[in-house]
Amino acid sequence: MSLEFSVLASGSTGNAFFIQSKEQRLLVDAGLSGKQMDLHFKEIGVDPSTLSGILVTHEHSDHIKGVGIFARKYNLPIYANEKTWKAMDGKLGKLTPDQKFHFATDSVQTFGDIDVESFRVSHDAAEPMFFAFHSNDAKVALVTDLGYVSERIKKIVEGADAYIFEANHDVEMLRMSHYPWSVKQRILGDLGHVSNIDSGLALADIIGNETERIYLAHLSQDNNMKDIARMTVDQVLQERGIDVPLLDTDPHRATTLYEVGKIATFD
Repeated sequence: MSLEFSVLASGSTGNAFFIQSKEQRLLVDAGLSGKQMDLHFKEIGVDPSTLSGILVTHEHSDHIKGVGIFARKYNLPIYANEKTWKAMDGKLGKLTPDQKFHFATDSVQTFGDIDVESFRVSHDAAEPMFFAFHSNDAKVALVTDLGYVSERIKKIVEGADAYIFEANHDVEMLRMSHYPWSVKQRILGDLGHVSNIDSGLALADIIGNETERIYLAHLSQDNNMKDIARMTVDQVLQERGIDVPLLDTDPHRATTLYEVGKIATFD
């Protein structure tokens, strides 16, 4: 095994991501109740007590709702940057000192045979960051909750074997929605979320010959649909001559465990 992962949940209501290597098992975020988290781990046949730790991207409730509960239940260490720790103060419940660790933004931490590279994203949180996971020659990139995909981010995540990539909203659906104008401006702005069309444009710049599949993530429950997201992103990629499988994620169902490096790459 190089890297194997599952998107446990993804969407406006809750987010969690699991990745494992031969030696390590990491959870990124836990934006669901402890009970829901346990059910999703049961779906993929993984015992949460075997986790190595929890990485936190930012302090929004759809990413940290179950972090404290899960950490206490399974005695897990939590890793977050300093500003995120401050923003989470009082939101995770009681933790022991040996459960709280700092993971600086724009740095690399090694967990056994996985190197985890953190990178800053543009989002309305204290200091949001996401991750690229490296093990042997495998690379998996988790890129959601950002208003735009900068050239710096593209450079960090380019050529991954698999992407979990934000396709939050259809622009016209959002503009026609019941949301207040201030909320629409926030979502469409540089500190908001990436649209379907912008997701496709960014992916077209970073996909490499090694890329096996893309999971479209963090879809808005009000301003997007899985079919629309897939169709929009696929159209952009096809126009660039890129043919990579696009897969759905879901807020209520975990994706099947997938191991990168199991299929032949395309020329």
